[in-house]
Amino acid sequence: MRGIDQRTNGMSGATPAAIAAYERAAFAFQNWRRGADDHVSAALREAPDFVMAHALQAYMLVCSRDPDQVRSARPVVERLSNLPASDRERLHFSALAAVVGDDYESAKGHLGRILDLDPRDALALHVAHSFDHLTGDIECLGERVAAVLPAWSSERVGYSAVLAMHAFGLEETGEFQRAERTALAALALDGANARAHHVMAHIFEMTDRPEAGVRWLSEHRDQWQTDTVVATHCWWHLALFHLSLGDCDRALALYDRRVRAACSPEIADLIDASALLWRIQLLGGEPGHRWMELASAWAPHIDDGFCSFNDVHAMLAFVGGRQWTHARRLEKALAGTQWSSTRHGQTTRQIGLPACRALLAFGEGDNELAIELLEQLPSRAYRLGGSHAQRDVLYLTLQTASRVASSGQRQPPPRIEAQSLRIH
Repeated sequence: MRGIDQRTNGMSGATPAAIAAYERAAFAFQNWRRGADDHVSAALREAPDFVMAHALQAYMLVCSRDPDQVRSARPVVERLSNLPASDRERLHFSALAAVVGDDYESAKGHLGRILDLDPRDALALHVAHSFDHLTGDIECLGERVAAVLPAWSSERVGYSAVLAMHAFGLEETGEFQRAERTALAALALDGANARAHHVMAHIFEMTDRPEAGVRWLSEHRDQWQTDTVVATHCWWHLALFHLSLGDCDRALALYDRRVRAACSPEIADLIDASALLWRIQLLGGEPGHRWMELASAWAPHIDDGFCSFNDVHAMLAFVGGRQWTHARRLEKALAGTQWSSTRHGQTTRQIGLPACRALLAFGEGDNELAIELLEQLPSRAYRLGGSHAQRDVLYLTLQTASRVASSGQRQPPPRIEAQSLRIH
């Protein structure tokens, strides 16, 4: 039993009703809308052997920095391996098997082969783009989508999402004018494209246009906030724009009302919260008790041993909240991990451990050590993953430590300029 999706790809085990539900799920996933899990569950109820519905369900779990979510995909992948499938679908299985085995490079390789065979496989493109971002593969982030664009056009379903991915890759590789034109083209096709609005926020951040950023996010709030998975992160961007304008109080209000109002345990939300409070504190704001709640939320992740980007943001919370026991536990865990042959071991050795030790030194007032450690990072800091805007927190810390050290003070001054030092 086979069906054909809206992009003409063969689909094993599908029925027309299941394909319709799958398409709704895929659209939500690729456009950062809520409800994808409900739609894919409906597709599998209709067609329990629907291969790509199982694959989509697994991809929704593994496109995460949360090791528990990634591990929870294993049973889905096992079910998928027992189903009859086409060669293209088996490549999806190979990508999923690789990523649950913590081999992201092999997973990206399998996804790249899928795109060589079918550049209109939007799911493969979306997931590969996500993994490029997670692993800090800036070159692929810029080139992968560009390579498949000739096979796409505005008549094809999902083209707006593809343009938004392309725009983000352009922004991260410093082509800001092309990125803005591309994001606007995506929005001309779909004004509710939340990921394109997110790209616009990054463009305003990287081109130092905070007033324009505030206007854009405020005027398009319904598009990026309503029923999306990126709402908290866009509120984070809005808070950064207010910080750039020197308004710590408004940034703190956004933290309380939007970024951390629900005390979400989601890793992505914890990352945003840590980065925002740390920046507020560097700029002379007073996070106060907020650090305690955030440090407690990060504490269960000390021994995750999964993602250096997570580790750095956990350390921000522990140092910011002066939770030295947690901070030392994390440092000890990373010291033990750094010689592991795993992906996390490599990034810990090269970036995660020195970055965390720098943050710890900075928090304890040893600015000279913090400077020494941070100055070793810029040439390879991108391998943490995340965006330039997110990694800027390390450069802001270096800038502050340098200013404090040159002033002869032990602690940071009450306020510094709201300007980022970016070293790419």
